Amino acid sequence: MAMRTVLDFSPLHRSSIGFERIFGLLEAAQTQPSDNWPPFDTMKLSEDRYQITMAVAGFKRDEIDISLQENLLVIKGERKINVDGEYLHRGIAYRPFIRRFELAEHVQVSDAQLADGLLNVSLKRELPEAMKPRRIEISTDDAVRTKVRQIWQATA
Repeated sequence: MAMRTVLDFSPLHRSSIGFERIFGLLEAAQTQPSDNWPPFDTMKLSEDRYQITMAVAGFKRDEIDISLQENLLVIKGERKINVDGEYLHRGIAYRPFIRRFELAEHVQVSDAQLADGLLNVSLKRELPEAMKPRRIEISTDDAVRTKVRQIWQATA
């Protein structure tokens, strides 16, 4: 059994404001068991597109549930199998699973597809218009003088 180092974030809590979610994620990551089933890949496809690919061989579409609440993506699977017979050897893992993925702000699920035993979940970061960079026009000194002159002439 590997020994785990648990970090104490309390000094950071005292001197930081508004980072509670990040500290919560770090603390949760320290205590989560490292269950590696089912295996999955995460990929960054472009600056604002991501994909999670999970190996779910043997699971049907109606045996997998994907939900998104705030910034938490949850993928659950539970096989509904009826066996006619007796297993002589059981090496295929049909056990239920649950995987949780913390998503950054403004990351949304765009679609999910199940094909050839792989579940592909596509994600996209969609920044609100107010958060996107915008160009600010710079006026020249002449434009300011013209406006001032026009206002002065209008009141004369």
